[in-house]
Amino acid sequence: MSALAHGGPSLPQERRLVTEIPGPLSRELFERRNAVVANGVSTTLPVFVTQAGGGVVLDVDGNSLIDFGSGIAVTSVGNSAEAVVNRAGEQLRRFTHTCFMVTPYESYVAVCEQLAELTPGEHPKKSALFNSGAEAVENAVKIARAHTKRQAVVVFDHGYHGRTNLTMALTAKNMPYKNGFGPFAPEVYRVPMAYPFRWPTGPENCAEEAAAQAISQIEKQVGADNVAAVIIEPIQGEGGFIEPPLGFLPRIAEFCRANGIVFIADEIQTGFCRTGDWFAVDHEGVVPDLVTTAKGLAGGLPLAAVTGRAEIMDAAHAGGLGGTYGGNPVACAGALGALETMRGLDLPAAARRIGEIMLPRLNKLAARFPQIGDVRGRGAMIAVELVKPGTKDPDAALTAQIAKVCHAQGLIVLTCGTYGNVLRFLPPLVIGEDLLTEGLDLIEAAFEQLTAQ
Repeated sequence: MSALAHGGPSLPQERRLVTEIPGPLSRELFERRNAVVANGVSTTLPVFVTQAGGGVVLDVDGNSLIDFGSGIAVTSVGNSAEAVVNRAGEQLRRFTHTCFMVTPYESYVAVCEQLAELTPGEHPKKSALFNSGAEAVENAVKIARAHTKRQAVVVFDHGYHGRTNLTMALTAKNMPYKNGFGPFAPEVYRVPMAYPFRWPTGPENCAEEAAAQAISQIEKQVGADNVAAVIIEPIQGEGGFIEPPLGFLPRIAEFCRANGIVFIADEIQTGFCRTGDWFAVDHEGVVPDLVTTAKGLAGGLPLAAVTGRAEIMDAAHAGGLGGTYGGNPVACAGALGALETMRGLDLPAAARRIGEIMLPRLNKLAARFPQIGDVRGRGAMIAVELVKPGTKDPDAALTAQIAKVCHAQGLIVLTCGTYGNVLRFLPPLVIGEDLLTEGLDLIEAAFEQLTAQ
């Protein structure tokens, strides 16, 4: 096998189109996929990948696409990052599984040690490892209920927390995540999110008024003494990359502290350098009681965690937490490689640099195209919200068309938002500035093409 048959950062960092997108081999594979894969598993861009690394994804037809998706914020260190491959490969040769609950291994402990060091706050911390973000959120709720002896859980409008039964109840958006899948878990209450672009009295009033409304609803409709946990994404992901204004998160955290409520930061999409800090709550110095992580943690291998105050984490009885594959040794090895890469390459700084390049370009686009109602985000978690000109009416159709044109030109972009009208950009933190600029050029060309019609 030639060196080029491997992925990783040594791949040529270039956009290269040799067929239409998707190409004939991808279309053939997609037919096979449709014959055997359940319809409920969706596909954003039906190109079948053979290699990936740095800021590019290569498909079976020989096309090289620019990656502004990172597998939904997973491959922040790049696909096949050297330290991830080396550590995971060595672990594969040693053993693939024993189940940490049966016979443990050091890498699980080492990951928990690093999580204790990196997550916000100087207090003693412990962790439990799982397979997915939804598992982490669900277990965080279990831990909070065990600690407080309360049942109610408060979440925010536009929030997304997973696809299991409990996390579907926590998630705001009905379609496609909840529709037809109920009944859902009880004792879940939803309060307003600080959404500056859509706040009725304007973004300047959003932080104070949204926090006051959320707290008032909790006190009047639930009762603070009944609330086990408040769960929030510091920047909402699937809900539309909604970044609450300064002051909102500290106010919610302070309310939780005053009322014995476990404050849970869902950092599954925002964590591990994505927003320009190790964790998004670091931006305002907020210290959660529990933090849920996944996605960027292990360089593409399935690993998730709940990390938090030791006395809260220890509230669950022995055997109450865990899972057969939770903290798999290969995934733990990959995580140690990913964390090594994040430190060695200073990926928080890399994310900030991506934001410094993307935000001014996108703001210039917004000045040209009234269809861009809002540009927002931090670091390498950036989005534009599309509306019908002169209004704030969501334009989901244009959003889908822009994404389709970008895909056809070899740029992987994702959409999101409660109204389906947000283009989100999540490039690998190791992407080259030339690819970043070229990707922005393609986005600009897509707007020029579609708004001229």
